[in-house]
Order: sequence, then structure tokens, then C-alpha cells
Amino acid sequence: MTTTSAPDILGHALLDYHRGQASATVTVHCSAADDEPLPAAYFFRTVLQMPELERQALDESRGRVLDLGAGAGCHSLELQSRGFDVKAVDVSAGAAQVMTERGVREVARHDLFAPRAPAELPYDTILLLMNGLGLTGTLEGLDKFLAHAKTLLAPDGQILATSSDVRYLYEDEDGALRINLNGPYYGEVQYTLSYKGQDGEPFPWLFIDAALLNDAAEAAGYTADFIGEDDNEQYLVRLTPQGVSSPQIN
Repeated sequence: MTTTSAPDILGHALLDYHRGQASATVTVHCSAADDEPLPAAYFFRTVLQMPELERQALDESRGRVLDLGAGAGCHSLELQSRGFDVKAVDVSAGAAQVMTERGVREVARHDLFAPRAPAELPYDTILLLMNGLGLTGTLEGLDKFLAHAKTLLAPDGQILATSSDVRYLYEDEDGALRINLNGPYYGEVQYTLSYKGQDGEPFPWLFIDAALLNDAAEAAGYTADFIGEDDNEQYLVRLTPQGVSSPQIN
């Protein structure tokens, strides 16, 4: 019996763009919102094209960096240009190929729960950008990742991550929330990506409000410092294992 793996939708689009198809665009299907186009070009942006929270995260990075969900490597390449030692990770084979061809020096293809190899040095910074906490999928997945991240971090390491509060998606015309309090957390959504007539496998994504993240971080033994916020309910958080002092923010 022959089996086929799920199509690498995002990787296909990134490779097409990298090969010169400037119009390559993925369609994003979300369980909580209307379909939206996602141009592959967005994954190739320069630091000047990045949102302020991403630029802030890059400025706050230190030491050896693990860039999870690295896409086409725009954050890794910028940090490399600043002299950082960066490992870029993505589950997409196409993304990994694009990053290698673009000059990211250390690229790996696996998910964010892969163990650190015995000879692999720990990381001073773990990056999860572009609503990167969503990679954990669910609240349960977040708890699992926070426990796992301690095996990846140096003793004084940090996680720099972005996420959003998406409760606005559930507001009616009067501003009242239409949320089933007995159902799953409203920030646990399902995505499917489509490109050139192919659909990928559905996957979970987590958008977590700041208060709930603070509680989850504390329960997992981290201190959460919310160091940036934009006008779209998105925030940048620094998570440090408790007992480790966070840098002072001026």
C-alpha cells in the first residue's frame, strides 16, 4: 500500500516566490474568521518592513538564538547580520530549503518539541514571532512547550514571543461577546492552507490573551514580562524561568 504525505503548502509557495513567482499567495482558511490571502512575499520582508514588535524582539535577542517557525528565515538572517549564532527551525521542508538557499547557516526541519541533541549548546533566546505562540496549538500544547523549553534554554535564557487576544472576533454588533464558556478556549482555532488547488492538513493554532498567558507562565515556573503591544491586540512577551532576573526596560 502506498501512502503519501500531506502537501507542504506553505513550503511550496515559499519556494515558488524564491524562484521568482512574485505573486505566489497562500489562502488561509480559519475556523474563527473569513478566508484571507497570505502573500509569500510577507515571509521575505526586510527588517524595515517588519512590524514594530518584531523589530523590538530582534533588538531584545541575546546570545545563541533558536528561531522556531522560522519560515523563509527573515528574522534569522537579520540576526546573523548582527553577528548572532542562530539556529532556524521549521517543520516545512520547503521552508528549510529556502532558508538554506538564502544563506541561513544552521537550519533544521522539525517541530518545536524536538529534544536538544546531547552535543547541542543551550540557547540564550528562543524566538516565536508572527503570533509564534500559536505553534503550540492549544492551551495544553502551550503547557507542554513551556516545560520543554526549559531543556532548551541556558540557565539565564529567555523566550521572546508574540501572540494576540482575538476575542474581538466573537463580539456582536453591540460589543457583547458570543463565547461558549463551557466550550473550548476561544483562542484555540483551526487553520487550513490552500495553494494552487491543493489543501493542506488542518492544524490547531493558539491565540492567548495576556492574562491567561501570565497564569500559564507562572504555573510553569516562568516570569512573564509584557514588553510591547500594538494597536491590533498583539503583544510581545518575555518569558524567563523564575529565579532569573529580567533585563531592566528603560
